Amino acid sequence: MRILITFVLLLLGPADAIRRPPPHAENGLYLRVNQVGFRSHDPKLAMMFGRAALPERFVVIDAATRQVAFDGEPHAVPGRWGQFERHAELDFSAFARPGRFVIRAGASESRPFDIGDEVYAPLPDRLLEFMRQQRCGYNPWLDAVCHPFDGRTAYGPLPAGTYLNATGGWHDAGDQLKYLLTSSNATAQMLLAYQMGAPSSALLDEARWGLDWMLKLHPAPDQLYHQVADDRDHTGWRLPQNEKADYGWGPGSYRVVYFADGQPQGLKEFKSDSHGVANLAGRYAAAMALGYQIWKNDARMAGYAATLLRAGKDVYALGKAKEGVQQGNSYGAPYRYEETTWADDMEWGAAELFRATRERPYLDDAKRYAQLAASESWMGLEQTKHYQFYPFMNAGHFRLYDLVDAPFRRMLADYYAAGIERTIRAAEQNPYRVGVPFIWCSNNLVVALATESVLYERMTGDPRYEIVAARQRDWLLGRNPWGVSMFTGIPMDGAYPKDVHLAANAMLKRLVPGGLVDGPVYRRIFESLKGVAITEPDPLAVFQDDRAVYHDDIKDYSTNEPTMDGTASAILLWTLTTTKTTKTTKTTKTTKTTKNTKTTKP
Repeated sequence: MRILITFVLLLLGPADAIRRPPPHAENGLYLRVNQVGFRSHDPKLAMMFGRAALPERFVVIDAATRQVAFDGEPHAVPGRWGQFERHAELDFSAFARPGRFVIRAGASESRPFDIGDEVYAPLPDRLLEFMRQQRCGYNPWLDAVCHPFDGRTAYGPLPAGTYLNATGGWHDAGDQLKYLLTSSNATAQMLLAYQMGAPSSALLDEARWGLDWMLKLHPAPDQLYHQVADDRDHTGWRLPQNEKADYGWGPGSYRVVYFADGQPQGLKEFKSDSHGVANLAGRYAAAMALGYQIWKNDARMAGYAATLLRAGKDVYALGKAKEGVQQGNSYGAPYRYEETTWADDMEWGAAELFRATRERPYLDDAKRYAQLAASESWMGLEQTKHYQFYPFMNAGHFRLYDLVDAPFRRMLADYYAAGIERTIRAAEQNPYRVGVPFIWCSNNLVVALATESVLYERMTGDPRYEIVAARQRDWLLGRNPWGVSMFTGIPMDGAYPKDVHLAANAMLKRLVPGGLVDGPVYRRIFESLKGVAITEPDPLAVFQDDRAVYHDDIKDYSTNEPTMDGTASAILLWTLTTTKTTKTTKTTKTTKTTKNTKTTKP
């Protein structure tokens, strides 16, 4: 969980992390581009910025031949960022020739990128590498077994301290806690990615790792557990197999397992605001019903599929009986997951259960919950509580869409459109046209906005938000002020987070590829969090802004900690992007070109 990492933990990190100089520029002119690249018929937008007057032309150059393949005119974008007053968008959407290219403007060149219809195809499998590294129990990345004593209960019908087998699942982020709150969403989104994309045995294997753990958290029809461990975890860097945290049963022994009773919880002074279990129950039911849909016709898996469906129905009923939210628990720290929404989760669960069973009450429930959820989200807001509007996109509207009549479909699409339109207005406040508030885990919001924009087009056939999705996607892959991809090891020859807040980095100096880091935050957030720091001097100082700072520094857990659930959500995004139908018509304006390409002036 992205909660307090104590100051002592930070002191135990590397004292002299390797610092890299700022990205190279000539004459103070910087170019930022999606370093992975673009599909042939996608919008293709780069950014140019500097302090002095910007060049009046830019070119796309073939990286192999060094020949000019496209010539364009920058489009000035109003707005300042950091120390730079002048920005321009470079639109080369009309250029569709496959290959490897760089952009040149003045004496500056961008990092190389590819154009081709398969540029995003490798990304889901790359992100799965990080998911496997997060596994609890047997961890194939470390070839070690961790946390075999999980756990002993708190709250619930069993006597406090009763043993419950809660081994397995995923560590949440740079720490080693485990949450149903995030794992249910990660599991369901990976299963949805499997349904929406080309079959992937690796993806299905990882999703099953989540399902198996979730089944353990539901040991009886009327029981659901939701969290293993708490912020007592934050005792310093250690590999998971070398656990030393003490939850009252000795260092490295049993960890607490919290029961979901729908009431405020917290073993010390920091109590949650819980008042139900529907948020957890809805996502749980969605994951279980998706698993059933996938395996129900496989004779070897029929028994497992039936178990999943039975568990999904049981837990969904718990959510109906206790509508409301079960938040995350803290022990000695004030930070926790503060989710307040639940109707969106119950909508998703009901829609998937209807798909699995065709029982009409589930469809009726889904429609009711859809109207309760409507367009409520973080979209358009400047500030929210931590994980308040979680999951950060409503998959329920998408999964319900083709099950209802035309008027209801229009309403569901309008809910999506209302939220996206709010982000478009918010995006006008920065030259990159990124429409999210830069709160903790902003990258998860960027993934959600891009995904919802793609889902809107899948639902309606309307490509109006294609450019929105492209700008958010490109921000994640390097079209941002810092020129850094927000995924570790992607692309391998690019600029990406290397000094991440993760034990493997701190102790093994070993890159874990595929992890989505938290992402930039408001400067005021960075300066207010306890125990956060960076190694000075900041090599990215000239690119920092009050609206957002980012540090590739192990001591900054607020911007550079990879997250399990954000990575899983990105798997869905890249699966949808890879399998999206290629279009031959464009909705974005493009620039002049030379060399046998046709285009129009902006």
